[in-house]
Amino acid sequence: MRILAIVLALMIMLLQWPLWVGKGSWLRVWQLDQELADKRADNESLRERNAALAAEVLDLKTGTDAIEERARNELGMIRKDEVFFQILDRSKPLAPRPAPAAAVTASAPLSR
Repeated sequence: MRILAIVLALMIMLLQWPLWVGKGSWLRVWQLDQELADKRADNESLRERNAALAAEVLDLKTGTDAIEERARNELGMIRKDEVFFQILDRSKPLAPRPAPAAAVTASAPLSR
């Protein structure tokens, strides 16, 4: 009788082995759930970024305000008859500007 109980207990343990340790175990399912939650969070942030980019593209296609803002900020453009003031921070040193190519060639002596 005792041997039968041991054999039955071993059989139950062998049947539950894949549930706890095997390929489709509870631990693996939990890990996959965590990965899935992380991927869903990543996808949500990417959806928000895509929506912002789509709104910016639409604004660039339909309106002139976004184009003007980019021209001002990125290219330093100003309107005709507009006064532009640039306030420099004295705590930051100015980076030296390279001389324009026309000035370099014009200042070089001509030799024959």
